[in-house]
Amino acid sequence: MYAIIAAGGRQYRVSQGDVIYIDKINQDPDSTVSFDVLMIGGDGDIKVGNPVLEGAKVEGKVLAQVKGEKIVIGKYKSKKNYDRKTGHRQPYTKVEITAVNA
Repeated sequence: MYAIIAAGGRQYRVSQGDVIYIDKINQDPDSTVSFDVLMIGGDGDIKVGNPVLEGAKVEGKVLAQVKGEKIVIGKYKSKKNYDRKTGHRQPYTKVEITAVNA
């Protein structure tokens, strides 16, 4: 069985035991988090919510707060002696899906 959940403006297809990286949420490691379900599928039948399925939840456990890979940003203007280099690392929350409740 799998479910489609929404977290941080994105949608994820998850099953029990999956590990996903979502935009950072303020939760301590080893705490639980639940997501609303947009769609559930598996075993040949599909249930679609409008916009969410009533009574369906996906439970997860926060594993860690992590950062993504560094993105290097370079700015340059020719003949103006202007050259800047900065970087960014996006914060993520690592979540393990513990249960898909339909």
